[in-house]
Amino acid sequence: MIKIYTGSMYRGRYIRYAALGLLSVLFFLSGCQSFLTKTPETPTVNVLPIPLASHEFSFDPFRDDVIGSVQVITAEHEDTLSDIARRFNLGYEEIISANPDIDPWLPGEGARIIIPTQFVLPDAPREGIVINLAAMRLFYFPEARAGELRKVVTHPVGIGRIRWKTPEGATRITAKNEDPVWIPTPSIHREYANNGNPLPAVVPPGPENPMGAHVLRLAWPSYAIHGTNKPPSVGLRGSFGCIRMYPEDIAGIFNNVSVGTPVRVVNQPRLLGWRGNQLYLQTYAVLEDDKRNHDKLFSKLLKATRSTLKAQINARPHIMINEALLGEVIHNPRATAIPVTLQDMTLLAYFNQAKHVQNTLPFNATWAGETDEQLTTAEVQEMANEESEKIR
Repeated sequence: MIKIYTGSMYRGRYIRYAALGLLSVLFFLSGCQSFLTKTPETPTVNVLPIPLASHEFSFDPFRDDVIGSVQVITAEHEDTLSDIARRFNLGYEEIISANPDIDPWLPGEGARIIIPTQFVLPDAPREGIVINLAAMRLFYFPEARAGELRKVVTHPVGIGRIRWKTPEGATRITAKNEDPVWIPTPSIHREYANNGNPLPAVVPPGPENPMGAHVLRLAWPSYAIHGTNKPPSVGLRGSFGCIRMYPEDIAGIFNNVSVGTPVRVVNQPRLLGWRGNQLYLQTYAVLEDDKRNHDKLFSKLLKATRSTLKAQINARPHIMINEALLGEVIHNPRATAIPVTLQDMTLLAYFNQAKHVQNTLPFNATWAGETDEQLTTAEVQEMANEESEKIR
């Protein structure tokens, strides 16, 4: 049989031969790798773990004084340290202290940010509410049934300015109010008037009310624990003596505490506590108007901590202090608990081994991520600068 090739058939054969020739050229140009076996690109998957909740913990009160863990995240392009603080239930001073070499307003994409969510519990009765002014942090200890681990809920707070100090001592909750009316005291009226911003006699509930939507009134006249209409002020000395909390945090505390709950306010910039077979030290910057001799106080605290019944458990009596690390933690307050009995350890090395987690809201976070009540970066920076001016 004679096959007749039409023009279209010749064109088809030509195209096939040309294609085979091109394949041969590409094969030789690519060496031993053929483009036909190219591995498809694998989509990027975030394999970092979700961050741990940073506000609610369980602990054994007979053995341990330390809760939480240090975490590390990688900053994104639009982050500020104030944003990250709110996300991880931290206050402004806490996040700044933990990251002294980071620009708070422009950390920079890819910057390594330490999240100081490891705490030594204050040296105070673990009942009701305990507030540590130096830490600018509240600890709430719900009642526990016999045989159960104790639970503690902790949140950052804002406290009184230097000339409007938050008092120390023991008090109690006397009333709970939602959507409170704010009646400024005469001294507050005078300050606002002197600044050219006179206040009305009564500030009704709403977005202009500095008490926020929830208030726990204390037995101390004119003092309370309340929310705020300026969330970035949490973690600063910016109030007229009251205790400010993030709106989402005060809502939870408000729902769980009752009238009569004891409240104790302490000022402890250096805290010692046990966990496992390690002694932890947590240090905060001493408040500007605190004139006590903290070196002498710490010597007494260290001696007392090592002589308690808790200090006699297992290998604790034989644990040696890493003096170099202890000195480093005292002179570089980083707002997180550091095990100062770890030998051959430095502050930098300890932070370098911290768990790296996703830069996202922690599991079971109190904040849902809304930004309606957030101030702009410029407003937050102005508040921080004003506070710096006041303490000079």
